[in-house]
Amino acid sequence: MSARHPNLIDASGISSLPERLQDIIRRRDTVLGPGYQFSETIPVEFVSGFGAHLIDNDGNDFLDAFNNVQGVGHAHRHVADAVSRQISTVNTDTRYPQEPLVAYAERILATFPAELSKLSLPCTGSEANDLAIRVARFHTGGEGIIVTRWAFHGRTREVASFSPMLGAGSPLGPNVRLITAPDPRLCGPEQSLENHMRHEVRSAIMDLERHGYRLAALIADSAFTSDGIFTHPVGFMQAMVDEVHVAGGLYIADEVQSGFAQLGDSMWGFSRHGVVPDIVTMGKAIGNGFPISGVVFRPEVSDEFGQKVSYFNTLGGRSLSIAAASAVLDVFEQENVRERVAVNGATLLGGLESLTRDSPYVAEIRGSGLYLGVEIVKDRERLEPDPIRCESIIKDLRAHRVLISRTGPAGNVLKVRPPVAFNAADVSRFLETFAIVATQRL
Repeated sequence: MSARHPNLIDASGISSLPERLQDIIRRRDTVLGPGYQFSETIPVEFVSGFGAHLIDNDGNDFLDAFNNVQGVGHAHRHVADAVSRQISTVNTDTRYPQEPLVAYAERILATFPAELSKLSLPCTGSEANDLAIRVARFHTGGEGIIVTRWAFHGRTREVASFSPMLGAGSPLGPNVRLITAPDPRLCGPEQSLENHMRHEVRSAIMDLERHGYRLAALIADSAFTSDGIFTHPVGFMQAMVDEVHVAGGLYIADEVQSGFAQLGDSMWGFSRHGVVPDIVTMGKAIGNGFPISGVVFRPEVSDEFGQKVSYFNTLGGRSLSIAAASAVLDVFEQENVRERVAVNGATLLGGLESLTRDSPYVAEIRGSGLYLGVEIVKDRERLEPDPIRCESIIKDLRAHRVLISRTGPAGNVLKVRPPVAFNAADVSRFLETFAIVATQRL
């Protein structure tokens, strides 16, 4: 039996929980299928939420710096009202003409470079990446896929075959090649990150070809979140994309986690690098937690597929999901979300850097906007990962009612990923709480 994945936490010690919650957990274990895990070692039942806050059964307020699915905020009134009105009116699929569907497509495409002008709407990020790879294979005639060494792109059988983060129990396809994440520390003193990543991609392409696989696509999470969060320096992506295009492949930008202004300085993570992908995938925050996802294409990549392959998603693009997604765009416009993320993200980053500057256990802080990683090590000299200390910090923060998670191959990078609803008061509360924990742990 394979070992438990380092980024998953099992519930234990439930005997200390209220009897009602113990009963829920026992019943849950009886009826739910495989793969259900708790986010915390001491589970908590949330009954309401607002903004970046979750409220438990006893009325305790938890600061959510972990869940960016509800990007514009838990129970955002504008989104909730839009969904409520729509479900009370009509909920038809894309086989019928819908003006709101067309209007939404026009609005979301306006946030992308002009070259990306066609939109498809599945339900989940996994489905979006599944469709993206199908189109890439059809367009290129290739099967080869390149991903980073600890990437996660979804859980369908196809997408799991190029999601190494799922671990040894989920085998990779023979057509998949892994490259290192863009960590500047891997470069020699005379080598730029750009050239390092170019070499990584070129070597992967050569190995694919040696084994009879023509390249279909490089698919990359624009913040390399599962690999440990690598967002800087900006600009290194162009060399990787150039190598992919020379080999006849496509570049798929996975924006499921990094999109919708999560990185602060742009709506989409790929934009920071000055590149234009061939395909872009979206999920999670697109509907503020409502099940809708998106795939955006260059028309020259997708049009022939659309003419020759039947693709229809029963629930993707229905009236109800479009109402949710349209309301999310309204909030972005009404609340100046991008500007807020940039300002609050800079304050959050500066505060974390100040609190950890002298710690021998913090290798570095990475990220952008409201997607930050704090790498925890046993000492700064050897940079040996310390997942135990990392988990202790997460538990201590949770005890102070602040929720975060972890990432990276060793599970030793604190993942600070709040919704874009995070405001200045939330940042202050987070830093004040982190300072208390850092005094004991860092």
